[in-house]
Amino acid sequence: MNLALDMMGGDYAPLEAVKGLQKYFSKSKNSSVVYCLGKQDELKTLFETYNLPAEKAIIFHTCENISYHEHPTRALKEKPGSSIAKGFELLASGKADAFLSSGNTGAMLVGSMFYLKPLEGVLRPTISTMMPKIGGGTGIMLDVGLNVDCKPQHLDQFAILGSLYAENILGIKNPTVGLLNVGEEESKGNVLCQATYPLLKENKFIHFIGNIEGRNIFNNGADVTVCDGFTGNVVIKLAESFYDIAEHRNLHDDEFISRFCYENYGGTPVLGVAKPVIIGHGISNDVAFANMLLLAEKMIETDLCNTIRQAFQSQ
Repeated sequence: MNLALDMMGGDYAPLEAVKGLQKYFSKSKNSSVVYCLGKQDELKTLFETYNLPAEKAIIFHTCENISYHEHPTRALKEKPGSSIAKGFELLASGKADAFLSSGNTGAMLVGSMFYLKPLEGVLRPTISTMMPKIGGGTGIMLDVGLNVDCKPQHLDQFAILGSLYAENILGIKNPTVGLLNVGEEESKGNVLCQATYPLLKENKFIHFIGNIEGRNIFNNGADVTVCDGFTGNVVIKLAESFYDIAEHRNLHDDEFISRFCYENYGGTPVLGVAKPVIIGHGISNDVAFANMLLLAEKMIETDLCNTIRQAFQSQ
């Protein structure tokens, strides 16, 4: 495997990315080759300090970086030498099997659409997030911000994408799917939810169990929770605040609360595009970077993108 990692993305780049590489090489059984995109002189010094293997961590010099405040589409066009643009070039050309960055989220999403494009049959790619469950399990919610305005057909496809991810990456057999709503009855909800319910009910590619309420997300709700990106983003930001509050009150070591820490999951994949693209949190530390790389490995090993392609071709 060849992975492309944006070393200049994130609030603590490139130091935490370098430390994350060190952790990854110590954890991974495969230890893929990682193309490290960033400023050569700066990276070379850090690589020597942290004793990274030269044959595994290959510096790919980039002269520009896209900052958080820049307009994503304009920045990609005006900065072809940026670490994000070069990362997508490596991915699109086949030199890299996956691309990971904790940089400008908008640029990563635009790059996914511009360099890779959605898989045939996918109306809109989506991003998801892990949802820890009481009792030790883990679920997935999507969309969580990429598509703030959705049609029923989009949510119907998110259910398929989320189910394939839950089965192939989380190892959940025949994952259950729930529609996030304000009540359990089929007639509940806004226009979007009311129109989506019958589509999910008739979808033979998923195991739909009906509406679920917000209070059930973290317990016996569903393995895959489907919603529009506006709602999903509000939910995940609220969930992240639980951990921040708990940490401030010195309660973050609780067995359940500790699983809300972003670093445990590394990043979120863009589902519905041809190759693995993983977006990390802007405050990613070394643990998060290591877990991003391990997630990329698993997506490649399970051939998730091709599994999604085949699923949509068979519809």
